[in-house]
Amino acid sequence: MKKIKQWVLSIGLVVVGALLVACGADADSNETVRIGVVGEDNEVWDFVIEKLEEEGVSAELVKFTDYTQPNKALAEGEIELNSFQHKLFLESFNEDNGTDLVAIADTYIAPLGIYSDKITSVDEIEENDTIAIPNDVTNGGRALLLLQTAGLISVDPDAGVTPTVNDITDNPLNLEIEELDASQTARSLQDVKASVINSGMAVDYGFVPTEDSIFLEPVNDDSDPYVNVIVARPEDADNEVYQKVVEAFQADDTIEVIEETSKGSSIPVWNE
Repeated sequence: MKKIKQWVLSIGLVVVGALLVACGADADSNETVRIGVVGEDNEVWDFVIEKLEEEGVSAELVKFTDYTQPNKALAEGEIELNSFQHKLFLESFNEDNGTDLVAIADTYIAPLGIYSDKITSVDEIEENDTIAIPNDVTNGGRALLLLQTAGLISVDPDAGVTPTVNDITDNPLNLEIEELDASQTARSLQDVKASVINSGMAVDYGFVPTEDSIFLEPVNDDSDPYVNVIVARPEDADNEVYQKVVEAFQADDTIEVIEETSKGSSIPVWNE
């Protein structure tokens, strides 16, 4: 009788162990998708996450304060996806860090803008004025090209889409270009004549890019490098749950939210 009881107990432990393993598998398949973003203005993603919850997909935002953090967090497995950067920034990050993070979906273009609390037009920029720009390679180069489009400087065309201040070939107003972390460009407005600010940072600061910028980046056939993307680790590119996140984002009702919340400052591109 004692042996029978021991045998029953052993079988029971095996069954319980199997159930725990099965529950663990279910927990893994139902884990929360952590999505890295930069800044506090995330109304579009809040809307998307609500839709995902209705479909049984749990997702949450992990907020970072600057552009140096979300890709590192993704590469190290601290989050599952991120959505804060354009294609050119991702390409540059991979090259500089030996990573192979991949874009799994296009979202929108958020035009770069020139802002000022002292003037209302780029025509009012004067000799020896200081202009702040982001200090990272891709956004800094984009800012210099924007200043060129605004007629303030010229840059060497051989520098392509990532010129540096050393590639400025003509600076008729002898402007001083001050390179700052992108998160500081809006805060620098009191100290400079104008600042080139990424759309997300501008919105967090209280600006509406289409209304408050003194010069806004045009969107045209050359804008593809600046299309914002949802990014994953390469082994997760085809993950079914993450593809549900993409589908929820790339929907007609999301377009309406993007246009409403950005007041036309962000332009959805996945249907283009």
